[in-house]
Amino acid sequence: MNSNVQTIISSLNDGFISNCIIFVLTLLMALPLGLIICFGSMSKFKPLCWVSRTFVWIIRGTPLLLQLFVVMYAPGLLFGIPISSRMTATLIAFVINYAAYFSEIFRGGVESISKGQYEACQVLGMTKTQAFFKVVLFQVVKRIIPPISNEVITLVKDTSLARVISVTEILMCAERFTKQGLIWPLFSTGIYFLVFNGLLTILFGRIEKKLDYFE
Repeated sequence: MNSNVQTIISSLNDGFISNCIIFVLTLLMALPLGLIICFGSMSKFKPLCWVSRTFVWIIRGTPLLLQLFVVMYAPGLLFGIPISSRMTATLIAFVINYAAYFSEIFRGGVESISKGQYEACQVLGMTKTQAFFKVVLFQVVKRIIPPISNEVITLVKDTSLARVISVTEILMCAERFTKQGLIWPLFSTGIYFLVFNGLLTILFGRIEKKLDYFE
């Protein structure tokens, strides 16, 4: 019995590592890509602005589940170039999806800063670049931390969707044991997500307190 429990826990641990890989790599790529899309959405060059906002509208308006299927199967069916790695397909879909959401959070944060602050900086002799990095940036960061933290926590839970294209993550591992008549491994997956999200909540709470100075 003990050996069986150890086997199950080891399998769940291995599965959760896949969830963590998806989470970390998505964040590392989606945050900078979201910033690029944000600049595109705010661009005064109308074609670029239109393309960026249309892209965001499409990605935010369709389910991540559908996007996973499209990325996994569309290249092979439409162009004869199948994606061999299911993890790669997962990362592409996740990065595109979360970059779109992050871009809107970034745009909202930048546009929430009043023009008066930029004008005040100009009066003090600062360039636009100096004004942004010395005065505006940390105010923007403070304002976007709460919505960013919500998206990050949602990302942790969304990693479980990777199972629909057969990426071996924690829920898929638990389901194998459920088919053998064991229900507790399935409920145990909730503990993994709760602990991970609890740590993230504490982390973002501390970051918000650090940024209280920039009110």
